[in-house]
Amino acid sequence: RGGWGGSASVEPRFGPARDHTSLYSSDVFDGAPPNRHAGEMNKTSLPPIDSIDRQWYLVDAENQTLGRLATEVASILRGKNNPSFTPHLDTGDFVVVVNAEKIQVSGKKPQQKLYRRHSGRPGGMKVETFESLQERIPERIVEKAIKGMLPHNALGRQMYRKLKVYKGTEHPHSAQKPQPLQLNPSATAK
Repeated sequence: RGGWGGSASVEPRFGPARDHTSLYSSDVFDGAPPNRHAGEMNKTSLPPIDSIDRQWYLVDAENQTLGRLATEVASILRGKNNPSFTPHLDTGDFVVVVNAEKIQVSGKKPQQKLYRRHSGRPGGMKVETFESLQERIPERIVEKAIKGMLPHNALGRQMYRKLKVYKGTEHPHSAQKPQPLQLNPSATAK
């Protein structure tokens, strides 16, 4: 091996030497290398923010499993069901969840699953079980599950604002004519 000099017979460090002349044969690339300018590549189309048509969906949480319902709703809030989905934009739709008090969890979670919050003061930790929170504020259970499945940044907070959760079947969004959303049948609690 030669040093820094222009040695013509330099062997590659790994594997045998290859002949690269066949890559640029005239019948395939017309003698030009296959490099393209960035402008010639496929581009991701970005939808203008004002052109996004947001739909309203209605989800009935009665006899639904908490986590399975939350994943489906979070996906719609992110906009993953739309062909114009863009990860760094809020392209999602509005979701109205009713009957939040009838959500189900499996196993011993009603007695063992804990919800924590802190007042910000020393010793201000409050701990509550799923059962007691479901009696007190059932909307918070669904909201917290869905919020945890959204991005944890300003974009996620913007997506979270499109979620509306209500106890019972009544909601104030009938003027928006929300379409009933059929969830995956496996999301139904057995």
